[in-house]
Amino acid sequence: MSYTLTVPKEYGRIDLLGTFPPLPLPPTPSFASNRTHKLHPKIAQWHSIRVGPFRKAAQIAYPQLYATPSQFASATSAEQKLNMYLFNCAQRSHGNFIENQPSFLAALLIAGLRYPVASSVLGAMWGLSRIVYAVGYTKKDGKDGAGRLLGSPFWFAQMALYGMAGLVGWKMVF
Repeated sequence: MSYTLTVPKEYGRIDLLGTFPPLPLPPTPSFASNRTHKLHPKIAQWHSIRVGPFRKAAQIAYPQLYATPSQFASATSAEQKLNMYLFNCAQRSHGNFIENQPSFLAALLIAGLRYPVASSVLGAMWGLSRIVYAVGYTKKDGKDGAGRLLGSPFWFAQMALYGMAGLVGWKMVF
């Protein structure tokens, strides 16, 4: 059996969300250069750029991914420990984004074929929640990275898109 695919007019919204054109995103940390503050990259690129100043402040050399427990133990000041902690949080936020983006994009593109408006709303919610997640995770006053929970609505959007994508497949088969 074959299918003819008719892409709804509203699918353009999905394409725009799926590629996340440059958006005005929050600035990187205050210790970043002014040049970094003016960049408005895609969300994934923003995460990458955002980690750099945290790495520099924590004095963690490349290619090391995280500050280790031994580095925390040998830190000479509370500020140095905080910088290492925030670097680890920024790295983890970026890693969590990278882990979730591929399946989110697949679900967005598939669900958008039948539900373009709902998918675009959920896609926008996901993108904004990911920004809030990253900023909240790296707040200096956030205990145990709890600020990331402010961005947790991305899970709702992502799971809803998974369900909608599954429904698209279901309707194609049955």
